[in-house]
Amino acid sequence: MSDYYLTIQEKSEGLYKEKMSKFISFAIPINSADEAKEHIKTFQKDYFDARHVCWAYMLGAARNEFQSNDNGEPSGTAGKPILGQINSNNLTNILIIVVRYFGGIKLGTSGLIVAYREAAADAIANAKIIECHEQSIVKFNFPYIYLNDVMKIIKADNITVISQIFDNNCYMEITINSDDATLFSNKIENIDGTSIL
Repeated sequence: MSDYYLTIQEKSEGLYKEKMSKFISFAIPINSADEAKEHIKTFQKDYFDARHVCWAYMLGAARNEFQSNDNGEPSGTAGKPILGQINSNNLTNILIIVVRYFGGIKLGTSGLIVAYREAAADAIANAKIIECHEQSIVKFNFPYIYLNDVMKIIKADNITVISQIFDNNCYMEITINSDDATLFSNKIENIDGTSIL
């Protein structure tokens, strides 16, 4: 079965205001937890004057890698509602950050849940949702004399070259649709002297 998933094309923003508090939201496409953490660090630095910088992310076509954080808000009032919006839109490979500027009036637990949910929903509503295919990375070595054979296979399949080194013994790293990866690896291994790493 093909591993298709929904994500967003590029960063988008949203806004929700309630009782003088401002909730600024950002939806960001990501490919790894490390990438999510880098964005979170940047936002915490850029919005150092905000009361809270709450977030949630989800990764992978199976949508089984996720994390959320209330960043000082009462437990379950920020990260969970943000993650809930990611879930209800069936999105993955996405990070949503909501920055809160406190307006002086407490919103209460239910008010906070609504505010974070609506801010996240607004960022998603302003994003362009796209369908993508889960990718696999394949790394392999091959003798230089078989470069033409390797290039024929790469051009025939839907492949993106990430890195390559051409020497007596060549190296290549590519991405390919996950459900085509095994067939591709078999084709490459049929060339003399090639080895999948």
